[in-house]
Amino acid sequence: MSLKNLSATTKIHKSLIKKLQDNRINKIYKKFEKSIGIAENFAVAVSGGPDSLALAFLAKVFSIKNNLSPKFFIVDHKLRSESTMEAKKIKKILNQLAINSEILTWRGKKPSKNIQSTARNKRYQLIFSECNRYYIKSILLGHHQDDLLENFFIRILRGSGLKGLVSLDKKTKINNKYLLRPLLDQKKEDLIFISKKIFNFYVQDPSNNNEKYLRIRVRKLIDNLQKDGLDKEKLYKTISNL
Repeated sequence: MSLKNLSATTKIHKSLIKKLQDNRINKIYKKFEKSIGIAENFAVAVSGGPDSLALAFLAKVFSIKNNLSPKFFIVDHKLRSESTMEAKKIKKILNQLAINSEILTWRGKKPSKNIQSTARNKRYQLIFSECNRYYIKSILLGHHQDDLLENFFIRILRGSGLKGLVSLDKKTKINNKYLLRPLLDQKKEDLIFISKKIFNFYVQDPSNNNEKYLRIRVRKLIDNLQKDGLDKEKLYKTISNL
């Protein structure tokens, strides 16, 4: 890296740390810092949604403060015609904040059913392969409090037992890799706030409004239950106790 580029990167790093002067951002970061529990290089999965972009920012700040060199991976599933363009835009936006990322592309025939689960498995496969190249064992995922609540209801509908109801752990081991979810106690609205404040951008996936997916129907069910008095904070505490 040239001295000029090094100087520019140092300046950006200082500006990122300065973002913590915002009380709301600092509160979110402190909760993230307490939750992450890692002292080695790691990878971050970035989809471009508000949760993953917030994760990218928080992870970058954490890496600067702890002198780590994380890898940021964007997976282009090629399930939508605009996905490649979106991936390139996400990469460009991240790069502006010295968050250097790599685009991993899912090539080959795409499934006609079980699309979301197949895409998730392929995403893990691509990221795991890259992590092997860099000798990285830990991968940060952007699952947040709302994902935990949605999974709770999905497992109820599928008849899960008590253990199965709590389907998202902060740390899961798969194929000698650790999937870390340091945002599980963070609210989605806080992650949206960070994405808007830091990047002034995030991708809105049209599948998030498609009710053919069970998760979307459950999400709308929770919204309706909130109108009838459901307290998401109390439900989160119940799940945490489980």
